[in-house]
Parts: sequence; C-alpha cells; structure tokens
Amino acid sequence: MDESSFCATQTMPVLALNNVTVQRGETPLCAGVDLQLAAGDICHLIGANGTGKTTLLMQLAGLLPVLTGHIDYLGQQGLPVQPLYVSHQLGIHPNLTVAQNLTFLLNLYGITPSVYDIDEALAWVGLQGFETISSSHLSAGQTRRITLARLYLLSPDVTPLWLLDEPFTALDVDMVARMQERLQAFAAAGGAIIMTSHQAVDVANQVLDLSAYLDLSEHESLEPDLSDYEDLDIP
Repeated sequence: MDESSFCATQTMPVLALNNVTVQRGETPLCAGVDLQLAAGDICHLIGANGTGKTTLLMQLAGLLPVLTGHIDYLGQQGLPVQPLYVSHQLGIHPNLTVAQNLTFLLNLYGITPSVYDIDEALAWVGLQGFETISSSHLSAGQTRRITLARLYLLSPDVTPLWLLDEPFTALDVDMVARMQERLQAFAAAGGAIIMTSHQAVDVANQVLDLSAYLDLSEHESLEPDLSDYEDLDIP
C-alpha cells in the first residue's frame, strides 16, 4: 500500500464485522458478531472455551470462509491488503537459520530486510547472536520469538491490521512488557489489532467477548474460560 492510499484509509474503519457467524465446518459456534475497529484500536478477543476465538481470527485472515454476515476490511469486502496473522502454527522451517526464517517471514509482506534490520529485530526479542544458528536447535519459546520479531519491522502502511492468537504464550514478563509497548506504538501509528490472550492486555481499548454471541441451545456444555477474565477491568 502506498502512502497516499494508506492515508485515505484513515477516515474509514480498518475492520468492520457485521452480523458474522463464527462457524467451524457446518457447526455455528456463535452468531451475530459485530465489531468495528478504527486506526489506533486494540481489541482483546475473549470468551468461553469453544466459542471460536481462533476460528474467528482465521476467518479474518481469509483462511476460513465467512458463510453468514460480512467483513469489511478498509471499506471493502475481501482482503485488499493482507493482514498479519500470527497463529499457533509458527511457520518456522527447522533447516533454515534464525535470520533466514525471519527474512522469509518479512518477504511475505514485500519487505527485504537489511542485515541491520535483522539484527535489531532479533535483539528486540532477545535472540541477538542467534542469526546463523539453525532453527532446529532452538527451544519452543525461542522459535516463537522468531515469528514475533517481525512485529518490530512491520508498520501500518504495510499491514494495517494485526491478528494475533495468544502472542504472549511462553514469554517472560519483560518480553510481554516489550510486546505491549510495540502493540501500542503500532496502534498509535495508525494500525489496528485484534488479539487473544489469557493474560491481561493493558493496552487494549476494546473487548470483544464471544460468549455474548453464543446460541445456548447449541452450546449448553460450554464452560467459561475464567482465565480470560481474571485481569480485566471492564466497566
């Protein structure tokens, strides 16, 4: 997206959900979901286990179909610009080095990082000095940090919307704090974020609770995931 096109989008919502059904296969998980995210918004997606938090993120990423309702992205249906989707499936090739994997992840969004860019991004996630190490030698937590390192280099003019599925998993307190600072900076620059987390998201200014959209006749056995709510301060 060029700069003029990006500026033009700032007058419209980055993301708008209208009467969307979150559906896994032929089974509706919740229905009538509405949400509007403007530039600068960070939405914490919560809900009982089984309400479809990950499924909704996959629908927003274009990986699953939306069968009922519609999603407008930058004022258009469809995906005029690919959002960033960080999922539980990390997409890291074990036979590539740390630097090669991060370069590949950034190439997907049209970015060709310099050596300096790679060094800075890896230092941000605590992987300085790991550039030439094979990714097969990393722990699960270190591997996850490779996928998060790209957040350091992506800006709203490249990916205006971030879809993050449990990005704080396996991170220490210091890294979670750095992540929240980065999320806030991205939003302040004109981006929008929707994310799941079992931890508090201090920088979120919206909460979307999928439990409010359940068809209880279809989900009588669902139990609330209380860890989603423990640290929330919702009026």
